[in-house]
Amino acid sequence: MHHVRFGRTGLKVSRLCLGTMTFGYQIDEEASVAIMNTADEAGIDFIDTADVYPLGAPPDLFGRTEEIVGRWLKGRRDRYIVASKCFFPTGPKPWDAGNSRQNIMRAVEESLRRLQTDHIDLYQVHSWDPDVPIDETMTALGDLVTSGKVRYIGCSNHLAWQLALSIGRSEYLGVARYESVQPRYNLLFRENERELFPLCEHQNLAVIPYNPIAGGFLSGKHRPGAPTPGTRFTLGYSAERYQERYWHDRMFEVVEHLKELADEAGVPLATLAVQWVLTNPVITSPIIGASRPEQLRDLVAAVSMPLDAELKQRLDVATHEFRFGDNAR
Repeated sequence: MHHVRFGRTGLKVSRLCLGTMTFGYQIDEEASVAIMNTADEAGIDFIDTADVYPLGAPPDLFGRTEEIVGRWLKGRRDRYIVASKCFFPTGPKPWDAGNSRQNIMRAVEESLRRLQTDHIDLYQVHSWDPDVPIDETMTALGDLVTSGKVRYIGCSNHLAWQLALSIGRSEYLGVARYESVQPRYNLLFRENERELFPLCEHQNLAVIPYNPIAGGFLSGKHRPGAPTPGTRFTLGYSAERYQERYWHDRMFEVVEHLKELADEAGVPLATLAVQWVLTNPVITSPIIGASRPEQLRDLVAAVSMPLDAELKQRLDVATHEFRFGDNAR
C-alpha cells in the first residue's frame, strides 16, 4: 500500500481509506476489529468515521462507531491518520446538530472522548448547513486547528459553489481552509466530474470519495426485487436512502453489463469499480468499507492492478449517463 500527498498539504495518506460506518450496528465489535486488523495488514492507515455512525442505527447508538475505533486505536494512535465528521443530529436539543460554533465545539469534544485521543487529524463538516453563516463555521473550525485539537479540516456532501464559497471566505478571514472534500463517487454516480472535481483540481484539494462500490451494489450480488436483508439497502433509516440511490431497473441493467466487462477482464466487479475510481487523477484516497474482513481483499487488490486504458474507456461509455441527473445524497 503506497501513500499519496493529501491535497496541497504536507500530509501523506494511504491510497485507500477505511470507512467504518457499518461498525456497531450492521456488524458487531468483534467483526469490526477483524476488519480493522485486515485493513492494517494491507497497509491502510487512514481511517474515516463520524459522530453519527453507525449508519442506520437508532439514536441511542450514535457514537458507538467512534467508541469501537477508539478502543482499537488505544496504544497505537500515532500509527494512524484518523478522520471524523459532525453535522447530523446526535443529541436531543436543536443545537445538537449543524455547523454552528456551538455544535462544532460540542461535537469535537465528544468525538475526542470516544476516540480516546487528544487530536483528530482530519475534521470534516458532514454536510452543508444553510442555516449557519459560513463565516461562523470556518472561524470555529479554524479555532480548532489553532488549538491543536484538529490538524486539518475538510467537508463532505458539498456542491461546487458551496465549497468555493467556503474556501473564499476562509481566505478572506485569514483562517484555516478546507483541505479536502468527501463526495459520493462511483460508476453509477458521476455528477461530481462536471463541476466539483475541476474545482478540487484547481484548488489542489484532496478528494476522498465514499461509496466507490455504491454501498455494495457494485459487488454484483444484488438482484431486482426485495433487497437482501442485512445490507445497507435494508438497514434502518438509511435503507430508503440507498434504495433511492441505486435500486432501479436501469441500475441493474448497467451492473449486468459491468459484470460482463469484469468477467472479461478476469477481476471481481468490486475490484473493477475501485480500479475505475482510482484512475481519476483528482482522487486521493477512496473510502472503502466492508461487513466482513474477506470483502476487503477485492478492494485492496485494485491498488496494485492499474486499469487498462481501453477498458476504462469502455466503462466510461457504459456509465456516461450517470454524469448527469439529480444531485441526491
